[in-house]
Amino acid sequence: MGTPDFAVTTLKTLVENNYNIVGVITAPDKPAGRGRKLNESAVKQYAKSQDLNILQPTNLKSEDFIENLKALRANLQIVVAFRMLPKVVWQMPEYGTFNLHASLLPNYRGAAPINWAIINGETKTGVSTFFIDEKIDTGDMILQEEISIEPTENAGSLHDKLMFLGSNLVLKTVAAIEKGPVKTQKQKENVDIKTAYKLNRDNCKINWNDNMDNIYNKIRGLSPYPAAWSELLNGDQTLDVKIYAVKKVTEDHKLNTGDVKVSKKELKVAVKNGFIIIDTIKLPGKRLMDTTSLLNGYTFNSDVKML
Repeated sequence: MGTPDFAVTTLKTLVENNYNIVGVITAPDKPAGRGRKLNESAVKQYAKSQDLNILQPTNLKSEDFIENLKALRANLQIVVAFRMLPKVVWQMPEYGTFNLHASLLPNYRGAAPINWAIINGETKTGVSTFFIDEKIDTGDMILQEEISIEPTENAGSLHDKLMFLGSNLVLKTVAAIEKGPVKTQKQKENVDIKTAYKLNRDNCKINWNDNMDNIYNKIRGLSPYPAAWSELLNGDQTLDVKIYAVKKVTEDHKLNTGDVKVSKKELKVAVKNGFIIIDTIKLPGKRLMDTTSLLNGYTFNSDVKML
């Protein structure tokens, strides 16, 4: 059960290791683009290429879907980046239903674990497999594997690393369940558990009054998707801009927070104790571009500011 690219690698690994995939459950096709053409999920596209049986329920509790799922007679269900399952679904197979989650549980339960690990300045993260229960990402853990987060890494590169690490962990988990009975470990609950909240417009906005490291981490933690954003005040224009790649420089200055220094090759935003140098940016209605390209074709006033 899965939908995006992150889940495809796991499915592909299971297929290539000759596991009998009796069914693939993925999201219904959705209209996308200007023509509103129906778009198939990445998992569906791969499943079709392998002639796998595909189910695309809109309602996971519907009688039709439950009957179709039972008819598959799966003895194990594997969930990677899907939806919350009703109990009637996750308790169905003989060996249960386990989930792959892109964090070191119990930290970063929730929708955006890869992003929040970087936003919060973590130096390590990982992948966990656990048996699903009634709550979100709280079930008994099966296996876990750790990986370092590089100081300049963004969410895109970390996503890809965890995607492959996770597919191998799923393989190890299936092998452990095959040998059985598999040993599990309860997740330890404590007040310091960090949550991977769903990303939205508000929590993706850059606060230029924050410290330099936090701003830097937020931008790389949201790149390339959904991207950190800010209001750019340029003369009488206020534009919502997305910022994808930056550098940070510690330097004394007397500028106000958010003031932008523009040169022929650089856009520097003044923050506490230094500058955030913007390398890649996207203006409304424009393509994503490096700063040098932007400066060649866009005029900045003398009093530019990030709000």
